[in-house]
Amino acid sequence: MSTAPAPEPLALYIHWPFCVSKCPYCDFNSHVREGIDADAWRAALLADMAHEAALTGGRPLSSIFFGGGTPSLMPPALVEALIAAAQAHWRFAPDIEITLEANPNSVEAARFADLAAAGVNRVSLGLQALEDEALHFLGRAHDVTEGLAALDTAQRVFGRLSFDLIYARPGQSEADWQAELARALAFGTGHLSLYQLTIEPGTRFATLVAQGKLTPADPDHGATLYELTQAMTGAAGIPAYEISNHARPGQESRHNLTYWRYGDYAGIGPGAHGRRGGTATLRHKKPENWMNAVARNGHGLQNEEPLLPEDQAREALLMGLRLGEGVDLERIAARSGVPLRQLVDTEAVTQLTNLGLVRQTGPRLQVAPAGMLLLDAILPEVVAV
Repeated sequence: MSTAPAPEPLALYIHWPFCVSKCPYCDFNSHVREGIDADAWRAALLADMAHEAALTGGRPLSSIFFGGGTPSLMPPALVEALIAAAQAHWRFAPDIEITLEANPNSVEAARFADLAAAGVNRVSLGLQALEDEALHFLGRAHDVTEGLAALDTAQRVFGRLSFDLIYARPGQSEADWQAELARALAFGTGHLSLYQLTIEPGTRFATLVAQGKLTPADPDHGATLYELTQAMTGAAGIPAYEISNHARPGQESRHNLTYWRYGDYAGIGPGAHGRRGGTATLRHKKPENWMNAVARNGHGLQNEEPLLPEDQAREALLMGLRLGEGVDLERIAARSGVPLRQLVDTEAVTQLTNLGLVRQTGPRLQVAPAGMLLLDAILPEVVAV
């Protein structure tokens, strides 16, 4: 007698949109407000969560991610209430990963023990740079000394830890980045997120570039720094498993892997995206609009859009080819309903394989290390749905 396969685990994203100040490079949904009614936000987030849980009940929850904004500004009691509600709504996987993004300043580091007691077992720390001048340029509120003190506290409090650095900053030489990355690797964390500085529309940096007051790093120089990054992290035993993310074996971000492997996830809070059962969900972006929607409708949804099979296949390819492991074309075909023969242009794959940019082994398609630099250019050629 056959039994139905167990449902795949679900991930939960919770967005806290508030920051102390807006960084000049940031295009995330973050806002500065003088006063925040924590009780009102608690009620609204719980209501938004309950709505999603009613539609996805019975599935195990593999991860929770508090993103922002600056979630380490949240009262630990609120974090605890949200985790408890999630556990009541869904069945927690035995090794559930609960991550919270944090700023590395002393005020927020003082909350780390309380956040751990609330159930957070992994923290993502926004160090961003290990030079005071660079931190000032990036608009960060902490200096190196304060940041490293927060890192030390986080390493003692949390079982798992990641921190971010931004490189390819204007004027940063290859030797500069090599020294900074070597220092970062010496801290011994299990996960690093290493991003090249990009100029996003609508940011303060974009305005400065338009005014001729800021010159971004040359793309060829950025490519050199990227190759240096791959070599150094690989030698240190913390290789890239995604374009910008590096981890020791077993320390990969399980939550982000859900995105990249095109699993389902619920997203609650202002501007949060979600994917459930072939439907894309989007919450109202502005905090006040989201709060009003929750009060009016019991949830913060702005839009629910059923995705065509071709859209699901395209998204799965776009996300999965970011990973070192690549994509399983048979799995994408089964989930999307698009026949395997229609997923990719086999002639284009052959050409790119001959150039050393991609490789295919059976149904698994991967972008080779050399191809990661050209991923944006490769994907439109490969994706043929």
